[in-house]
Amino acid sequence: MSTTRTPDAPPAEPDDAEVFPPTLREVMLRPQWIALLALCLVIAGIFAWLGQWQLSRAIDTDPPPPGATEQVQPLEEITQPGEYLPEPFVGQRVETRGSWVPGDFLIVSSRFNGGVEGYWVTGQLRLADAAVPTSIAVAVGWAADAVVAQDAVDDLNAAAAASEGEVVDITGRLISDEGPALPDSGDDPQTITRMSPPALLAQWSDTDGLEVFRSFIVDDAAAPGLVEIDSPAPEASSPVNWLNIFYALEWAIFAGFAFYLWYRLARDQWEKELEDLEDDPDAPADPEDDASVAPSGGPEPVAPAPRRD
Repeated sequence: MSTTRTPDAPPAEPDDAEVFPPTLREVMLRPQWIALLALCLVIAGIFAWLGQWQLSRAIDTDPPPPGATEQVQPLEEITQPGEYLPEPFVGQRVETRGSWVPGDFLIVSSRFNGGVEGYWVTGQLRLADAAVPTSIAVAVGWAADAVVAQDAVDDLNAAAAASEGEVVDITGRLISDEGPALPDSGDDPQTITRMSPPALLAQWSDTDGLEVFRSFIVDDAAAPGLVEIDSPAPEASSPVNWLNIFYALEWAIFAGFAFYLWYRLARDQWEKELEDLEDDPDAPADPEDDASVAPSGGPEPVAPAPRRD
């Protein structure tokens, strides 16, 4: 009986090299994420500059001295037609010269004087020595009764017409525009309830090419038949503007958020790659879960060759 010996079986192919998932650091160091980080640095730098700018405006390093608003200044040195009145000059006492425009004395209602509600009488003062026609609204007195206020308006309009062009000197407190407001339902649509030069301008005459101050003057002296308007000196304001400080903090938060956004996007990409490796059916199996894999350090066992007689 003879036997035939079969050649040894070829060695088994080695398993594929094990694939290790990337670390978060490796993902962050990829070129596209480095470029995105550079962009975030630029954005954060802009936000930091804006925050510094707001912070520089939050503290007044040169506040006006106490009582500065009580020193009478020329109107043209404080503000110009069409400009908003800067905060340090709200309530500043000013002086100017001009003539009253006949027919433009008007009533502003809902005005309080010493806690009593009443009416203001206002007029259009056409400034003297102006290169172009320029006017400013002036509150010339207060009345508790609408009839008294209307009588004063009639008398002032008549006096202005009789002495048209006569120049008068005005000294008073400069106040910011209160903004227009619609009258209540059922009231006369021409009723003015807020001291607003734009609202008064709509009822003034001879306004072609006219420049108008956005602020108005409360006259120190009341017109005949009226009561002097109560206009105390403004309280000293704090040199710290807390609103600007709040804005500066907001810009700092935005700058930090730019870096967080970059970190969050990079981490999401890293987590996605980990999930893709776990879900990949071609990924190498865990040796502890695969019984067909040979123990570490030895080749895969080979079944014996069949014998032939």
